[in-house]
Amino acid sequence: MTIVTSLADYHHADAVSYIGSLKFIYIMKTSEISTNTLCYHCGDDIASELFIVDDKQFCCAGCKGVYQVLSQNNLCNYYVYNKAPGQTKQYVEQHFDFLNEPSIFSKLVDYTDEKITLITFFIPAIHCSSCLWLLEHLHKINPAIVQSRVDFLKKQAEITFDQNKVSLKELVEILVSIGYEPLISLQDVVKEKKNSVNRDLIRKIAVSGFCLGNVMLFSFPEYLGISSLEAQFQSLFGWLNLAMGAVVTFYCSQDFFTSAWGSLRNRVINLDTPLALIVAVLFIRSAFEIISGTGPGFSDTLTGLVFLLLMGRWVKQRTYNHISFNRDYRSYFPVAVTLLDENGQEKPVPINDLEVGSRILVRNNEIVPADSILMKGDGCFDFSFVTGESDPKTKVLGEVIYAGGRQIGKAVEMEVVKPVSQSYLTRLWNNEAFKRDDSKIKNFNDTIAQYFSAVVIVIATGSLSYWYYHGDISRAWDAFSAVLIVACPCVLALSTPLTLSTVLGMFDKNGFYLKNTDVVEQLARVDSVVFDKTGTISCPEAVDLRFSGTLSRYEESLVGSLARNSSHPLSREIVKWLGGAADLRVEGYSEVAGKGVSAFVDGHEITMGSRAFVSPDADVMSTSSVVHVRIDDEYKGFFKINQRWRDSLKQLIHVLNTRYRMHVISGDHAAERKSLSSIFPEYVPMLFKQSPHDKLQYIKKLQQDQNIVMMLGDGLNDAGALRQSDLGVAVTDNINNFTPGSDAILKGPVMGKLPQFIHQAKMAIKIIKVSFVIASVYNLIGVYFAVQGSLSPLTAAILMPMSTVTIITTTNLANQYFARKNKLR
Repeated sequence: MTIVTSLADYHHADAVSYIGSLKFIYIMKTSEISTNTLCYHCGDDIASELFIVDDKQFCCAGCKGVYQVLSQNNLCNYYVYNKAPGQTKQYVEQHFDFLNEPSIFSKLVDYTDEKITLITFFIPAIHCSSCLWLLEHLHKINPAIVQSRVDFLKKQAEITFDQNKVSLKELVEILVSIGYEPLISLQDVVKEKKNSVNRDLIRKIAVSGFCLGNVMLFSFPEYLGISSLEAQFQSLFGWLNLAMGAVVTFYCSQDFFTSAWGSLRNRVINLDTPLALIVAVLFIRSAFEIISGTGPGFSDTLTGLVFLLLMGRWVKQRTYNHISFNRDYRSYFPVAVTLLDENGQEKPVPINDLEVGSRILVRNNEIVPADSILMKGDGCFDFSFVTGESDPKTKVLGEVIYAGGRQIGKAVEMEVVKPVSQSYLTRLWNNEAFKRDDSKIKNFNDTIAQYFSAVVIVIATGSLSYWYYHGDISRAWDAFSAVLIVACPCVLALSTPLTLSTVLGMFDKNGFYLKNTDVVEQLARVDSVVFDKTGTISCPEAVDLRFSGTLSRYEESLVGSLARNSSHPLSREIVKWLGGAADLRVEGYSEVAGKGVSAFVDGHEITMGSRAFVSPDADVMSTSSVVHVRIDDEYKGFFKINQRWRDSLKQLIHVLNTRYRMHVISGDHAAERKSLSSIFPEYVPMLFKQSPHDKLQYIKKLQQDQNIVMMLGDGLNDAGALRQSDLGVAVTDNINNFTPGSDAILKGPVMGKLPQFIHQAKMAIKIIKVSFVIASVYNLIGVYFAVQGSLSPLTAAILMPMSTVTIITTTNLANQYFARKNKLR
């Protein structure tokens, strides 16, 4: 099968398409057809012209052309997931030559190098699972497309492609050719759309509200018991109500049916399943009664229920967007970057204080926080956060370095050329390539939803069967409908995400930053806490340091220039102790995690680190952390660093001691054991001289013993252990400690609040469970009357949202109460 890279590559007996300028020659119509024939691609009625390919009928040349592209690339599974998933493709002559302009290209892409480019498009046409499937298989249309991932809710596609084989213009033309034209703007389109109003939802709310008002108006004779109304008017009002109900059912309720069908295909029952069922039942009952003339139907209940459910979704979405906006544009990451002032002095500043033109210092293993130009030093960057490929890229002076790259090697100076985008860093932090297999961890909603919905359906069906068996068909359907409505799972659908999002915001304000709401539930489950030592329980800003040996002023400059390139806390303290940032020429810089650093500084070979790394024969006895120094094969001495523990450490350990199993693991030697023994209880295991691999294996062993482990590390030598643990927390002070392996980032000064954070998370889960119990009690009372047929569907539809609002308000007040109790407000 020949792979088609664009519409210009194929020819057909009926049509020829030129993708370069998107000019299409329409084929001649083949026959006149009736209006009840549907287009195979988009599902619209074929009004006049018929286009036939492979025995498939299409309404226009556009739909036919899209089908041909999919067919020739073996992508017709697109039509398996949904019937007629495409949208009408009206061809308009378009020109995308502007995308070849370098200045425009640079503003649109997220990342580019000599081979790979990554870009995010906002695509309004995304609307179903077929869209998702097709857009994630773009590589079958053109192999130059490396991968594509779709965020269905945000209607955005993140595409990685080889720009040497396919240009940005050609990529856009491919998307247009298959019916998914991206909305292109030179502004930050994705960010703008993320927080924009969901116009489709607003339209559905407006339509359902309009239908509800008119149905209520037409139903007044029934409400008032006016029996003298002429038969023709009574029949007319009934048919008008049925028409309104049909619009609400087949348009406004579409999302409920789509979600329910998707869950059933995956052999699960989600919270939308009973909602879709009750909408279908109410419409079918209404249609039967109105058509047969046996009753007025339930169009008022149907339209009222759907209107209230859609309003609930709108409130939820507005709340979530508000929270998301705050979390994106506040200081989401406690990441500080080293700013260089006009005199070259280094100063740590919060990342959101960076401006275009700021001069920054990026050390080894640190993340570039914003698109910047390399101004000084030899750049070698790992862009695996962005592209998923770990091969480092060498950069030269004057090149643009994209946000998310991690510097490998000596420190470099850069000048910021684009404002910091916290939302972009958020997306990098949540990169799929760094996610663990968390399939074994289910949140409360996932666990309870399938059972809750199944029980509701069983009770409703049982009520229907009971009254139907006893010959009361009207009561049977009333009972069935009332049970489904009164037991509506709106409490779970709304209260859980809002409760956890509120907790996320509280933690954010207190310097504890979690990836998402699922991490809150993981935090509540933790039973074991593993502490790294250096930079985690020790305070990097409070150390007592002295040098044993002899260093000349020039040798101090050599040592300071080497240490300046490392982001390790002890290296920064050595630079500070030596009296500033020496800046001699550094070449061949390398850093071995957990061991030390080495380089040629001003022509001299300098090595710093552990005794085994620097000089195995050195005879040193010390009660503190030690950094040895060797210059040109001559051992010069060592820095003795008497570390001080964080002020809140003793109180923290005292509180955690009664509830959690604790462990201490460190890459340093055991000289600090005696000092730590006065803080930690005797039973706490303390392991020293542990490599990053040893730390990872220790976490695995704890998990094999059925422990739920929270690991607290500095994010430098602990990346593997942080990623392996059930909850990895990177503790940071004034360093750029952005690591994709962690689930949370904790500011060092607020480490003492960790018990309050855990308690708040536990209370949030308890609030959710209690609210579910309360809702269940309410539902049982409602179901008790509903199964007897004594609760009308309309009454149930009124009581359902009232109970939901009450419970959501109660959970919010409970959250605020525990936040004040835990001193998090």
